[in-house]
Amino acid sequence: MCTPSCTAVIFDLDGTLVQTRLASWEVFRPISRRFGLGVDTAEEFYELFQNNFFESLRALCRDRATADEVERAFQQALESDYSPPLIPGMADVVKGLAPHCTLAVLSSNSTGVIRRILLDNDLAYCFGHVFGGDTETDKTQGVHRFLADAARGVGRRCQPAYDEACDCSAIGDTALVTDTVGDIVAARQAGIRAVGVAWGMHTSAELREAGADFVAIWPQELLGLVGPTCHDRCTPNTAAPAETSEAAPAPAGTSEAAPALAETLARTVEIRRARRRERSQPRPSTTSQAVQAVNQPAARPEVLDAVRRILR
Repeated sequence: MCTPSCTAVIFDLDGTLVQTRLASWEVFRPISRRFGLGVDTAEEFYELFQNNFFESLRALCRDRATADEVERAFQQALESDYSPPLIPGMADVVKGLAPHCTLAVLSSNSTGVIRRILLDNDLAYCFGHVFGGDTETDKTQGVHRFLADAARGVGRRCQPAYDEACDCSAIGDTALVTDTVGDIVAARQAGIRAVGVAWGMHTSAELREAGADFVAIWPQELLGLVGPTCHDRCTPNTAAPAETSEAAPAPAGTSEAAPALAETLARTVEIRRARRRERSQPRPSTTSQAVQAVNQPAARPEVLDAVRRILR
């Protein structure tokens, strides 16, 4: 039986869901040259994410007006030129978590870019909440906004409609999954779990030093870290438990008691019972001799005696 380790998972976008290192640097490099920001290498650009990216960016500018112009130019460049590919395996991770957890995106990128990327990868309706950099530049505040939402437990199951059958009283842990030190710090400050990924901007050592609870090496690890805890090693992205094991009712007060999941489990158990009853019924033999032996009366004694004489 699967129980969610976290009832809510917040994903960073760039470097976590999509491959961003080269794509974002190629967008930022002409901005740096145009405004004379002095960021001449990709490594220097990645260092801006050690803290809040927008604060690091503004610190490079000579005054507030220039900072506003730089930020606006960068956002416009992202809207028009930024189209990174998805991290291999992350689509399966998102779709595997969506039936069990409320999913959100918290990104420094604009809402328009997030929308385009998620739609292009058929993931938009797996997320119930999106916080873009154009609406929330401080990720710590973004986490607090999510936690303060009375309906934060309502998610989507990769469908346009929100899950109206969600048990919002079963609010458990929230985790932020990210590739940057600044986000790890934001998660720690907000009091939620901080999970790093090793394939993004910052190294595993840097993420652990910043306070990450765990750093995933492969996307599939996230299913075990923040997704369903599988006591019988069932597959987390299936709607019902594995065919080989019987589902037991969930303990009261746990998230498995949510009406939608309870209905699914009950339906699964009934299907299994019907199959077992069908298998237990006697099956007729496939040979014609067996059919005749069952359906025809025994031969008369005089007929048997005649057969014996012929065979002598």
